[in-house]
Amino acid sequence: MTELAIIGGTGLRTLSGLEVTRRAVQQTPYGEPSCPFVYGMYCGKEVVFMARHGVAHVIPPHQVNYRANLWALKQLGIHHVISINAVGGIHPELAPGRIAFPHQIIDYTWSRPHTFFEDRMSQVTHIDFTEPYCETLRGVLIGAAEQAGLEAWPRGVYGASQGPRLETAAEIDRMARDGCDMVGMTGMPEAALARELGMCYASCAVVANWAAGRGEGPLTIGHIESTVEVGMHKVRRLLEHAIPLV
Repeated sequence: MTELAIIGGTGLRTLSGLEVTRRAVQQTPYGEPSCPFVYGMYCGKEVVFMARHGVAHVIPPHQVNYRANLWALKQLGIHHVISINAVGGIHPELAPGRIAFPHQIIDYTWSRPHTFFEDRMSQVTHIDFTEPYCETLRGVLIGAAEQAGLEAWPRGVYGASQGPRLETAAEIDRMARDGCDMVGMTGMPEAALARELGMCYASCAVVANWAAGRGEGPLTIGHIESTVEVGMHKVRRLLEHAIPLV
């Protein structure tokens, strides 16, 4: 049974090198997932790939059906999830093009359905979210980056913003004071939902740009897209080393 899924974000709508074997449409009590799930062989293992924003990249971060995506993966038998997230660099070490493996999250989002524990419950249910990412899977990613010769940051605090607009310079200053090293729009509630379902979940963050006020000049989508493409080449090298280790 396939136990590993890769969720692709901005810049990773398809997984180059994946030998596709089949596609599956999965229904959930929470509506439609972002897209059909693609099964295939990658580096000698069968994996499932899905594009978080849809195949055509038309679903904005605040409208992604995170509950449907994670619920469907769980029903497909997935136990391990590698999430690819494009982020803005706040910490001086997180320059555009670099990759990082966050170890903590601060959630600044609002109004997103963020839990499975709300209907038909026999009792109030809580999860331990002290360490939001699976340390075992994070260790695999860190080791794979070393094997691949990639200069990666092994930790960092991910600030999850609401989107779809980019942040103001003052908001980034606030996040920096809060301890955030990077900012993205898709880290939550995805990580918490995976924990509620008992899935081993870790993120590979690709720095697409300096966060607002941290770089020179205005942010442009064209520049972000070109930098993301460079970062995704590193992600593919990382996955080639990581997947055999999962």
